[in-house]
Amino acid sequence: MTPYEDAAMADPFARAVSCLTSLIAGFSRPDALRLPHDQVEEQAAAGGREMARLLLQGHLDLRAEQEAQALTALDAPGRAQIGAGRRRLETGHRRELATVVGTVTVTRCALRAPGLSNLYPADRLLALPRERHSLGLRRLAVLEAVRGSYDGALDAIGRSCGNVVGKRQLEHLVQTAATDTAAFYSARIPAPAGAATLLVLSVDGKGIVMRPEHLRAETARAAQRARHVFRTRLSKGEKANRKRMATLACVYDTDPAVRRPHDVIAPPGGRTGNRRPRPGPVAVHKWLTGSVEQDPAQVIASAFDQAEARDPEHRRTWIVLVDGARHQLGLLQAEATRRGTKIHIVLDIVHVLEKLWAAARCFYAPADPDAEGWVATHAARLLNGATADTVTALNTEADRHDLAGDQRTGIDTCVRYLDNNADFLHYDQALARGWPIGSGAIEGAARHLVADRLAITGSRWSVPGAEALLQLRAIISNGDFTAYWRHHTREETMRLYPRPDQADYSLAA
Repeated sequence: MTPYEDAAMADPFARAVSCLTSLIAGFSRPDALRLPHDQVEEQAAAGGREMARLLLQGHLDLRAEQEAQALTALDAPGRAQIGAGRRRLETGHRRELATVVGTVTVTRCALRAPGLSNLYPADRLLALPRERHSLGLRRLAVLEAVRGSYDGALDAIGRSCGNVVGKRQLEHLVQTAATDTAAFYSARIPAPAGAATLLVLSVDGKGIVMRPEHLRAETARAAQRARHVFRTRLSKGEKANRKRMATLACVYDTDPAVRRPHDVIAPPGGRTGNRRPRPGPVAVHKWLTGSVEQDPAQVIASAFDQAEARDPEHRRTWIVLVDGARHQLGLLQAEATRRGTKIHIVLDIVHVLEKLWAAARCFYAPADPDAEGWVATHAARLLNGATADTVTALNTEADRHDLAGDQRTGIDTCVRYLDNNADFLHYDQALARGWPIGSGAIEGAARHLVADRLAITGSRWSVPGAEALLQLRAIISNGDFTAYWRHHTREETMRLYPRPDQADYSLAA
């Protein structure tokens, strides 16, 4: 028993006062005055946390005393009104509550009746969770778990709060915390923007390594059919059929920024420095979402919901940036048709440049600096709207070099990509109207939402675990976590205590 634990229990805060007195005495001892600052700092942090725990415990004990006095003063009919027919009063019922300052004990009264479960009026007044972990601890668990591994989050919580949660419990808390994300955004109205402000949507997919039982059915069957060379590791080509695709979507506002082709890409030989390139459109009010559980059509519908909330009358220009994935294109066009929305689809210029660089390898060595000028020449032609001329030039150059078979794979792939997406390559018109032509926002989202957390080396995910982290990381990236947590705690309280408290007594002194 510590020196302050035997303090008089008549005062609920006596132990906190005794703890503070003991801390002051400890820091005033002659031997303490000779300690280096790091040891003093460590003792102060530990002592401060314990004092905070005792203050919280004292507050809960004081409320328990007042509740017992108030309910004891009521007659049986009064208690029956409060307890929905429960007349019998029992005091001294206890439960533990793990908090950010340590574990405390909540003492409260129970109203009882034969055949009915106990009713605890104080649970509703305190908005206690069903499990033993407080809402404050859950909030900390979410913020730590979305940043890094669960082991790292557990370590951080342990250093700050003590041994208050286990790893499995931590995973459960994070999944529970994400239950209200859809409802939160369905009721949230974005800030309005003028008709001249562009409305930009973009969609992408990113694979997440899953536990075998959480793969989609087709992928799981392909994985079962696979034969491995080694027993203890995967060889080249055997890493397929281990991932489940997450669909990511981004919606943002931007003002038009008119540019010319050489504002986007430097001419062959580089820029002279005489004229600074005009800046492109800047994304503002960016909103991200992602799901590994829902199919792409549902995620795309959510993105259109967000866009329509920003432009319910469809007065603004809607730009959809794509990477050329045919399945996503079909879903985007179908969703726009269903909603009666006109969208302008633009193929991401970065993906086009990647195809051009792959084609350049058909003519240049990997480290040949002349390849850069070759890519810039063809990119400038595309940015000027000459897609057909670019395709002709690529084929002509491949024929002139007598490339055949595997030698011209890069050229053929690039040509096929440009032909398939010719309707979305009107960069000259997009630049003249000030539209964005790069999908950097969604590419960054794929890296931030998925790669930085869900692609940690060695991690394998369940669908509920990956889904919760995706949703919570998106909410934090959107800058909405504080508002979401207020919404979540309110909804959680309503789920646990849906009926208004009928008590007509006060627990105050």
